[in-house]
Amino acid sequence: MKPVQVYLAYVLLSACMCGILSEEDTETIQEDKGVLVLTESNFDRAVEQYSQLLVHFYAPLSRDSLGAILEFADAARVLKEAGSDVILGGVDVTKQKDLAETLNVTAVPSLRLYLSGDKYKPVYCPVLRSSTSIITWLKRRTGPSADLISDLRQLETFTAEEDLVILGLFKDVEEGVAKVFYDVAAEVADLPFGVTGSKEVFSKYDITQDSVLLLRKSKTAEKFEMTSTTLKDDVIQFIRIHEMPLVTEYNGKTSSKILNSVVQNHLILFIDKTEKEFRQIHRAFRNTAKKFRGTVLFVLLDTAEHRNGRIMEYFRVSKEDAPLVLMVNLTTNFKYQLPSDLLDIQTFTDFCESYLQGNAKLKLQSEPIPDDWEEHPVKELVGLNFERVTFNNNMNVLVLFYAPWSPECRALFPLWEELAEHFSDSEDVVIARIDITANDVNLRMVDRYPVIKMFPAVYAERVVPYNGERKLDPIVEFVNAEKERAKVDKAEEDRDRKKYLDAQKAADKDEL
Repeated sequence: MKPVQVYLAYVLLSACMCGILSEEDTETIQEDKGVLVLTESNFDRAVEQYSQLLVHFYAPLSRDSLGAILEFADAARVLKEAGSDVILGGVDVTKQKDLAETLNVTAVPSLRLYLSGDKYKPVYCPVLRSSTSIITWLKRRTGPSADLISDLRQLETFTAEEDLVILGLFKDVEEGVAKVFYDVAAEVADLPFGVTGSKEVFSKYDITQDSVLLLRKSKTAEKFEMTSTTLKDDVIQFIRIHEMPLVTEYNGKTSSKILNSVVQNHLILFIDKTEKEFRQIHRAFRNTAKKFRGTVLFVLLDTAEHRNGRIMEYFRVSKEDAPLVLMVNLTTNFKYQLPSDLLDIQTFTDFCESYLQGNAKLKLQSEPIPDDWEEHPVKELVGLNFERVTFNNNMNVLVLFYAPWSPECRALFPLWEELAEHFSDSEDVVIARIDITANDVNLRMVDRYPVIKMFPAVYAERVVPYNGERKLDPIVEFVNAEKERAKVDKAEEDRDRKKYLDAQKAADKDEL
């Protein structure tokens, strides 16, 4: 080929490549209900294209994400109708795992605001569960975060808007601790905030120091005095602990606040509100709540309300079981049942103290043990046989913890059959699974299902999580590696046990 022809070919090829790249760069990012569908291939382009990009990272099948997805889409609609410069995008972390890892997304659902094309320094948003709070948070970032209350008439209008409002009373509403209050208001977007320096308002509530009031139906519910050492997190903690009444009834409006409370210990009273003993039990329950404010959240669940059927099913409580009291730890998901039919202040108090001291007994439920559970290649475990099988020092047990309604969990069933087939000739390897929605186990389970854990053949009750690829070869390699490690560790345990027994024998001999 002649030099001129080579040159022309190169130019034409370059033009074609530029056209292809240009087309890729300008390709429209798909939307779903007004929310950009962000992927690894278009994320950088979206961040560069939009000066304010609020991104929702979610897992569509997780309990927390389901409601958040709908609220986020509603916020996108409202912002678009208002002509806002803020664009909303979503990342499904179950499909975009590499992107989530690159961005260090460790919790879902979560929100991040990317500004001016900066991918690596987003603004981390607080947990916002409603479209209103999302929009409020965005507005408070650029405008005033609290309404200025000048007189009693404005105060009356402000307190009438919501059942609960937050009012800051400061001698100087622009400087000093007032600035901390404004930072709090910007972050706590789900509650209305007002600020005042009015002497009339100070006098009305008998306030002399810079303070934050929680006003419930215009009356003072709680007071927090601020000083020069007060931090933003101190005020947020105070608000989050006291924003709910002493006893909060579970319903559609309160469910989100209950589940996202900073207080992780929940004492739940399951009771029919139409029963004649309800008032007496409720009074005792409420009076007990005063003592444990900030450490235990007291929740009432009306078993006569048909809309509570789903949550009762989750806790495996029937109408016939009521009245019944459960302590639930939201961090571990462990449940503890009040072991008494007597429901009075002393019983509630003793139970809470026993739990907080670590003396309460776990409430573990189980399906019946299947007659043929050992006959299948994959062993089907239930609560009653779980510990006997998994904490067996002669067996290496790999367990799939699954939720039967989850497609992601069910997709692993064929793989588990393959694993059982692969290890069918191994006398010391068991492949098992357990429906974790129907069986309680005495393990801390904080991961979203499916969860895979290995229980090695050692005397110590060791549990090893598996976080690798959900494919045959990597899991086989993991099991074999843990199996070999268990052999070494168990041999050492045997030596230690022998030393201990020999020492005991020698001590007994000396006594004789």
